Amino acid sequence: MRLLVAAVGRLKAGPERDLAARYRDRAVQVGRSLGFAGCDVAEIAESRARRAPDRCAEEGAAILAHLPTTDGILLAYDERGRSDLASERIAERVAAWRDAGRTALVIAIGGADGLDRAVRARADLSLAFGAATLPHGLVRVLALEQVYRTLTILAGHPYHRGDPEAP
Repeated sequence: MRLLVAAVGRLKAGPERDLAARYRDRAVQVGRSLGFAGCDVAEIAESRARRAPDRCAEEGAAILAHLPTTDGILLAYDERGRSDLASERIAERVAAWRDAGRTALVIAIGGADGLDRAVRARADLSLAFGAATLPHGLVRVLALEQVYRTLTILAGHPYHRGDPEAP
């Protein structure tokens, strides 16, 4: 299964970019033995449209263009998403998708205006990092950390020390 984070905006050089790269590199290393082909990041240019709905639509179309049409999985980070799903449950879902032969998992992160309705409607799973509004660069770091955490859970690696009985 190919892993791809499709994120609106570019991370500038600095701590966020370094930390995102660190988690991506770690995910690649752990994922190889688990049937995951890499962990790529596609940086999508922010739309220059005047109206927020138009910006969201343009950015959403660019995100969806990265999704294989037949059997790709779309996981969207969105303020309306679930914040109650434990990391172990996310890992179980990712493993089930991989084991079902799905070819790609695309993780969508919107820009400053959020995700377009079409992306939210297509998402197989929508998650949120709580009720607080976070900068999309920081969300990218957190999403890549969760990719790494998911893979370490599947590998039985001690990085994740959460409660295996958590809901």
